[in-house]
Amino acid sequence: MVEILSLAGANLLSPMVLCFVLGAVAAAIRSDLEIPEAIAKGLAIYLMLAIGMKGGLALAKSGADNVLAAFMAALALSFSLPLLAYGALRALRAVGPVDAAAVAAHYGSVSVVTFVTAVEFIGARGAAYDGVLVAMLAAMETPAIVTGLLLARRAIGATMPQVPVRRAKLLREVLVNGSIVVLVGGFVIGWAAGPVGMKKVEPFVVDIFNGMLCLFLLDMGLVAVRQLRSARELSPRLIAFALTLPLANGAIGVAAAQLLGFGVGSTTLLATLCASASYIAVPAAMRLALPQARPAIYVTLSLGVTFPFNIAVGIPLYFAVAERLAR
Repeated sequence: MVEILSLAGANLLSPMVLCFVLGAVAAAIRSDLEIPEAIAKGLAIYLMLAIGMKGGLALAKSGADNVLAAFMAALALSFSLPLLAYGALRALRAVGPVDAAAVAAHYGSVSVVTFVTAVEFIGARGAAYDGVLVAMLAAMETPAIVTGLLLARRAIGATMPQVPVRRAKLLREVLVNGSIVVLVGGFVIGWAAGPVGMKKVEPFVVDIFNGMLCLFLLDMGLVAVRQLRSARELSPRLIAFALTLPLANGAIGVAAAQLLGFGVGSTTLLATLCASASYIAVPAAMRLALPQARPAIYVTLSLGVTFPFNIAVGIPLYFAVAERLAR
C-alpha cells in the first residue's frame, strides 16, 4: 500500500498531471480559460501520430513474435468487457437498458490519452514496453461499439426502423475514424522507417512530446470538470460504478498480460487499456447509432470520473501490481 501511495503521489506531481489539475481548477472557479477547438484537435492528432510511430518503432526493434496472439487477445477483450459493464449497471439498476448499453460500449473501448499518460508514467520509471501494445490499442477501440449496439438492440427489440441505414453509417464511421487512421498510419510509418528513419524525426516525436501532452491534459481538465458541473443525472451508484469497474477491468488486463508473457511495462499498459473508457470515438458512434441514449451520462462517466481516477490512482496501481508479479 505504501508503495502504491508513493507511486500515486509521484504521478500526481508530474507536470502532465499537474496541467490536468490546473485545467480542472480553472473550470471549477469558472475561469474564461479556453483551448481553441482547432488547437485541441491538432494536439490530439499529434499525440496519436507520435504514439503510433513510437509503437511501430518499438515493434521494428523487438520483432513480431507475439503480434497475432496479442491482436486476438485485444479483440476478445474489447468485445467482452462491455458485457461486464452492462451486467453491473443492470444489477445496480442505475440506468435503463439503452443507457446501460451505451455506457458499456465506452468501458470496453479505450482512451488514447490515458494510454499516452501511462506510457509516460512507465517511461519515467525506466520500464520498457512492447510495440505491439499500440496495435492492441488500435484493435480495442471499436469492437466494444458492436457489443454495445447489440446489447441495445436486444433491449429495445425490433423498434429501430432506421437500423440498416445507421449500420452502414456506423461501419463507415468505424473504418475511417480519424483516430484509427492516424494511430494505425503512424504505427506503420514507425515500423517501416525503423530506427534509422525515425532518427530523422526524433525531435518531433520524442523531444516535444511531453510539452504537447501538458497542453492536451490542460484542455482535458477543463472539459472534465465542465462536464461534471453540467451533469445532473449522475447518481452515487453511477459514480461508484465508474470508480470500481476500472479496477475490475484492470485486473482482467493484468491476467491477460500474464497469459501473453508481458513484462512490467506492457502489463501496466494492457491493464490501463482495459481499465480506461473512451470519450472520443465511442461517443461519436453512440450519437449516430443510439440517439436515445443520454450523452450526459456516458460522456460524463468516462471523461469526468473514470479518466481522472485512472490518471491519479489507476495507473500507479496497475504498475505496482505488475512490478509485484514480476518479482
